[in-house]
Amino acid sequence: MAADQYEIDVRPEVMLMEQVLDPIAHGELRVPMFQRPFVWRPEQILNLFDSIERGYPIGSLLIWETPEELASLDVIGDLPVPRPEEGRSVAYVLDGHQRLSALYATLRRPADARRSTEQNDWMWWTYRVLGEVEDGFNRYRHWKKAGPPPPNYLPLRSVLRTRDFLAYARELSERAAGMDVDGLIREAEIVAQRIRSYKIAVVRLVGGSLAEAVEVFSRVNSTGQPMKPAQMVSALTYRADGETLAQRLEMIVEQVADTGFGEVSSDAVFRAVLAVSGEDNVQDARWDALSKRVQDSLQEAIDDTEEALYRAVVFLRDVVGVPLARLIPYDAQLMLLTTFFSHCPTPNDHQTAELMRWFWVTSWSGHFAGANSTQIRQAIQEMRRFAAGSGTVIPEGARARPFPNRFDLRSARVRAFVIWELQEFPHRRDGDGEPISPVDILARGATSAYRHVVVRPGLTAASSPANRLIMPTAPRISVRRTLTSLPSHLRQSVLAGHGIPEEALARLAAGDEEGFIEIRQKALAERERAFMARFGLVADPIVGEADIDTD
Repeated sequence: MAADQYEIDVRPEVMLMEQVLDPIAHGELRVPMFQRPFVWRPEQILNLFDSIERGYPIGSLLIWETPEELASLDVIGDLPVPRPEEGRSVAYVLDGHQRLSALYATLRRPADARRSTEQNDWMWWTYRVLGEVEDGFNRYRHWKKAGPPPPNYLPLRSVLRTRDFLAYARELSERAAGMDVDGLIREAEIVAQRIRSYKIAVVRLVGGSLAEAVEVFSRVNSTGQPMKPAQMVSALTYRADGETLAQRLEMIVEQVADTGFGEVSSDAVFRAVLAVSGEDNVQDARWDALSKRVQDSLQEAIDDTEEALYRAVVFLRDVVGVPLARLIPYDAQLMLLTTFFSHCPTPNDHQTAELMRWFWVTSWSGHFAGANSTQIRQAIQEMRRFAAGSGTVIPEGARARPFPNRFDLRSARVRAFVIWELQEFPHRRDGDGEPISPVDILARGATSAYRHVVVRPGLTAASSPANRLIMPTAPRISVRRTLTSLPSHLRQSVLAGHGIPEEALARLAAGDEEGFIEIRQKALAERERAFMARFGLVADPIVGEADIDTD
């Protein structure tokens, strides 16, 4: 295409803070519905303002001016956005929604906006602490209490408007007894000036189609993070008269979470939608070309995926024994199971048994670690054939990775161990002999649920899964103390429920920490290998690296 045939005009600009925020306040700069919701953590808002005060770049905004009317959000941050006046042109934010929401909801915050101890309220009340001079220290804070903050907390809602700044200065003079009021006001003036005069890079796109605008976005995304495929396809298949792909994906994820299984990966669900629609390359396709292919079949594929995903979750939870979504070793497994159930909603006994074996074999062997597009394409094709009643999905020559040397839930091998361990020891008791539900505890906090028995810096063996237990204790009472203080009438049942040999406890009581870990590790590994053997898988009786290989 010749240069003069492009219909979109790209105009780099530099704008001051008020020039960026004013159009939002008038409803003339809006966030399209296909953008993901606000997901920033409160500390990211603090870091944003710290960067602005220091003059650091915060990335450019990408804005698209178009006569097209896109469905857009009525709220930015937590503040309502008015409809634009009749006849006024509207621009849409394609990149920078998170930053823009943080800036607008903080700097344009009304004085009577709600204050409370709830994060949804206090996260937008951001303050600059005056008078602190620690070098390199972030001087921005949130005030998490319902009452007023200390007088030297400059509310950022006061820095843009002169009237609000003067009101804060008067309040500071009245409340800051014993402080250097003049010095604090001078510092506040400097902070306000830095924020007001901060120059924001803006890339303005004028004219063209949504597809062209998204193409520009995918190339110039200033955050350093590529546009996610789900975002791109959601934008490219956007229709004003229906829900976006992103909205449907979010709804599906929430519905699965409501079952108690927790949040599944939205990326896995998105790729499942593509596979269900008939696509083979769900890993690194030409997303613009793919969007055109699936445009007409997308809604039907989403409906089919939703039903198939539910069946996949039931299979994982009730047949395999995966209690929580966060323990699924690989996103590819969920995507492929959803693909299977979209073609075969009611598998026969042979298919069910083979799918169960497939799950364990691919988890223990690390089959999908770093899988490329060719491997995933082949796996999708094999799964479709298997759903149709032919072929197999079991990888040839698979061998289990050894027992992991450290507990890290970012490792698929460790997740597989945890799933097995939860099944192997279903009846557990605490130090008082009371039954505990490890899955419920795990659901509340995956990593913190498994507590160390031995806590000694420098002890390499302390990283082993054999040094971790799900065991609630009284406040300020360690797991080790609980174990070594077990009454004799409870000892056998408590130890058996946690997979702790009597000899291991004896070593721990004698102060042999490494001996405790070594003996328990050997016992766990032997039992795990026996379980693997049921699925025809062999593992070497050694300890190996817990690779960080989850999606």
